[in-house]
Amino acid sequence: MSVLVSANAQVAIEKSKLTDNIYVGVGGQVSTPTDLNGVFPLNSALNVFVGKEITPIVGLNVEYTNWFGSHANGSHLDASPRFDNIGAHNAIRGFYLGLNGTINLTNLFLDFQGGRNFEIQTITGLGWGHAFIPHHSDELMDDLCAKTGLNFLFNLSKNRAHSLFIQPAVLWNLTNPGASRDNVAFNKNGSQLALTLGYIYHFKNSNGLHTFKLHDVGALYSELDAKNAQINAMREELAKKPKVVIKEVVKAKDVNVESVYFVPFAQGKSNLTFDGEAILNNIVQGKHVTIIGTASPEGTEDRNMELSQERANVVANYLKNRGVIVEDANGVGVQGENSNRLAIVHVTSNK
Repeated sequence: MSVLVSANAQVAIEKSKLTDNIYVGVGGQVSTPTDLNGVFPLNSALNVFVGKEITPIVGLNVEYTNWFGSHANGSHLDASPRFDNIGAHNAIRGFYLGLNGTINLTNLFLDFQGGRNFEIQTITGLGWGHAFIPHHSDELMDDLCAKTGLNFLFNLSKNRAHSLFIQPAVLWNLTNPGASRDNVAFNKNGSQLALTLGYIYHFKNSNGLHTFKLHDVGALYSELDAKNAQINAMREELAKKPKVVIKEVVKAKDVNVESVYFVPFAQGKSNLTFDGEAILNNIVQGKHVTIIGTASPEGTEDRNMELSQERANVVANYLKNRGVIVEDANGVGVQGENSNRLAIVHVTSNK
């Protein structure tokens, strides 16, 4: 899970894979010079793109735009892109290939909520344009271009699988004659206003959605608190178990017992709990002990014998690390029908 958490709500965004949040789109475009000198006929184009949302706010896409027809108009010759050129009667008058960065303003200012019906993005990019003009050298037909605009996204469902978009933008020819080919510049004489209408499809991600997956951290914390409460209740229950230790529990033989400690374990477990460690901490360094591990009647005879030995061993290892001398540590399995899940530690007189 990622660390991107909303400041206004206890939510977190699940970490996504490299191949997640990929989308493709297609649109029809019309454009005209920004100075509106000779608006018609409009320049028509087809726009296709593929992109990735890196986060719910930031993304990248690569787009290809293809201009059609021969809408000859003298005022368009110095407009950007110069794909509406005089004397060109090609089916394809020019193309633009660019890399764009996107910022989702809706998610930036209103927080990501797992998908909305309407979103606004900024789009800014840089690319290469080429015009097909007869009787001109190719070196004059390549231009450094840029794009600035907005995306108005209309998601057909909140899972964002399918979206329609309206994109007003300004297309800049940074090396157009109107801006001087010797100097790269943003100049309205080398730009066009464009409007694109189209469709976007967001591929399904590894999380099963078509967008980023949200987790309610507040609910997870509540669930964790509930689990901790259950664990604490189990510890309290286990701490009470030694009070009902049955008489059949095997006692250490042939030793002078100074004191006895009962260390409880959870059913089917052999790991020490915090309460068990606290009990063992009462046995001081240098003391001699013998340990007997027992099991409750649940489970098979072989498993209970094995489990009782594991409990005796884990207690022995803990005490050895504290400097206590372990004389013996044996598991005896189930001792009667009321046998409990314990390690019984007999503290003996030093030999």
